[in-house]
Amino acid sequence: MRLENTVALINGNVVNSPFVSNFENVVLDAKAVKRGDLFTAFDEDDIEEAIVNGAYGIIFHKPTQITDSEIAWIKVKSLEESLVRLLRFQLLEKEISVYSCDEIVLKLALQVVTESRFITLHGDIKTVFKTLSNIDAKSTILFCPALTTSDIFTDIKEIPKSSLSDINIVEQTLFETSFIYDNVFYERQLISPFFIPYLERLLSLFKKLKVNFRLRKFTPIEHFEAVFTNKNFEIKEFGTSDKVLIFEKNSALVEDEMLFLQKHSAWAKTIYIVPANIQGKLSLSNDMQEMLFFYHTQDEIRKILQSKKFHFALIVGVDKSLLSKPLVRQTQLTLNF
Repeated sequence: MRLENTVALINGNVVNSPFVSNFENVVLDAKAVKRGDLFTAFDEDDIEEAIVNGAYGIIFHKPTQITDSEIAWIKVKSLEESLVRLLRFQLLEKEISVYSCDEIVLKLALQVVTESRFITLHGDIKTVFKTLSNIDAKSTILFCPALTTSDIFTDIKEIPKSSLSDINIVEQTLFETSFIYDNVFYERQLISPFFIPYLERLLSLFKKLKVNFRLRKFTPIEHFEAVFTNKNFEIKEFGTSDKVLIFEKNSALVEDEMLFLQKHSAWAKTIYIVPANIQGKLSLSNDMQEMLFFYHTQDEIRKILQSKKFHFALIVGVDKSLLSKPLVRQTQLTLNF
């Protein structure tokens, strides 16, 4: 890659008069730099190591001392934006197919084993760059715009909403599902029936693209995540108590999850604890409104949990780290002589 083309592509500025005019690869890890590479300096302390290893250029964004005037020093406003621009250019030549999906479909896809030409994209821009910089031509990428910028791609297709892949549910609880798909029985998977429509959309995409895949044991995906506790809110093993806290950080899912709980746990007393900033935005029945509680702070969540009787509590806008601080103060025992 020629120096002037690189500078124009990343909207950079060469701050010296280098002797080099071409680069081999763009590298993010100083230890991986080889002679002729262009190093992106997220950590200034790594620059000297990159130069020693043979870097022909340094991309930087903070005031930096030029220690080798023969190589190119390229200043940019944003290292992340530079990587996005570089990726967009590199992918144009490789005939990549790109599909967008929601966060749940993506996190389910991360738990499915697929062939190498299908890539489920996740992580920060540095992780994404390392994943895509050596991608094979005509590969397929699945990504979530809420988690990864769509500016990397020029042509994005959306996963079809119609389902071509029916999953036959054999047995279910609120948080586990046994099902049959393609004549294979998957017993007691840790995936709520709430997520089955999302899984069907993913499997439909695989079928449409003729992607070989293998389902393995699912693990919780940080949505509608169940934590079993005792009356003191101490965490217990899965399925061993009748008091369950269900955590959901994404407020956009709250109505669907509340309706799911109402339909599938009519026997239980369920409360819903949601952020005060979505008050008035929920369209719920009167019965559900009575079980709805709003909070401003995590301390208010704790007070609600301690003061209400329930079997299930759907807690929206926070994750299970809420339990890292005891909800119930333990009484200290003393011996009196």
